[in-house]
Amino acid sequence: MKRAYLPLILLLILVLQGVSLDLLPGNLLRSDWLIVSHWVFIFLVFIAVFYDNESTHYSVLYALIFGLLIDIVYTSTLGVYMFSYASTIYMIYGLKKLLHGNILVVALLGTVGLIVSDGIIYLIYSVVGLTDIPWSMYLTNRLLPTIGSNLIFLFVLYPLFAKKLTNWGKDQITKGNSF
Repeated sequence: MKRAYLPLILLLILVLQGVSLDLLPGNLLRSDWLIVSHWVFIFLVFIAVFYDNESTHYSVLYALIFGLLIDIVYTSTLGVYMFSYASTIYMIYGLKKLLHGNILVVALLGTVGLIVSDGIIYLIYSVVGLTDIPWSMYLTNRLLPTIGSNLIFLFVLYPLFAKKLTNWGKDQITKGNSF
């Protein structure tokens, strides 16, 4: 049963991500800011830092699967979020080996990951021609508010899941559980 926890939590977060803008105060939505919820990505960072060990890549696998689900459900172009999430989570997976998993490291990796992931999405959409926002407007009106709002979500999730994911990862190692 424990093997189903991560996909179920990710699925729940995927659904909640779609209604996350309804949870924000109205004065934020009426401004020029474009806030994008990357809640699934934030939880994938937690999986990469706390659940995965040197021989498992569950975070990358879930990034591929749930990135594709985000593409299918929320976007018109397939593969953008899948590629962005998977490549960025793989980078975070490599960086976490250099750092000890605590709240500051998770916040740092989450911020860097959000910048890289959202930057890849913006770059792909610019090349394809789906967006024509200038870089400076993208930086001030989309990237910075997106990072701020998703970091708030990261700080809310940390006390709830950091210890649980670490314990689940240790259980997975000791019992030899796999897909």
